[in-house]
Amino acid sequence: MGIISWILVGIVAGYLAKWIMPGKDPGGFWITMIIGIVGAMVGGFIASNFLGMGKVTGFNIYGLFIATGGSVLLLAGYRLLKK
Repeated sequence: MGIISWILVGIVAGYLAKWIMPGKDPGGFWITMIIGIVGAMVGGFIASNFLGMGKVTGFNIYGLFIATGGSVLLLAGYRLLKK
C-alpha cells in the first residue's frame, strides 16, 4: 500500500477504534490518525507473523478489520500508559 492508502486506512481505523472504545483522549485528529496508522502496522504485523493470516495488501475490508484491531490494541495501551 502507498503512503496515501496508509493515511486513509489510519484515519478510518483510528476513528473506528475511538468509536469502539469511547472516552476522553487528548490529541484530537492528529493523535487519532497516528494511532490509526501505527495500529494498522501493528495489526498487520500480528496478523501476518503470529496468527498466520498472510500479508495484508491493498485497501479492502480485511485490511480495515486488521488495522482497526491493531488500533484498538494501541489505544488500550495508550490509555494504560496515560493513567
